[in-house]
Amino acid sequence: MKKIIFLLFICLIISLSVGFYFKAGNEDLGNKIIGFSILVLVFIFMPLFIYNGWKGKKLSDYTLSNENIEKMRSKSSKSTK
Repeated sequence: MKKIIFLLFICLIISLSVGFYFKAGNEDLGNKIIGFSILVLVFIFMPLFIYNGWKGKKLSDYTLSNENIEKMRSKSSKSTK
């Protein structure tokens, strides 16, 4: 999965560069290439990147529940003693 994300990132950087290159000569084509690259970045790359980062993690570790609040209180009381 990481290799796919890395390959997609490299392709997006190349397509953005190509878009800016073409924008100097043919502004309409350059804008289309840049716009398509941004759409792929937002709707394909970012969800894959976020999914890969959160894969295997429990959401309950990052939310404030009564159990987590008690853990934080016990840690702070131990550190002040």
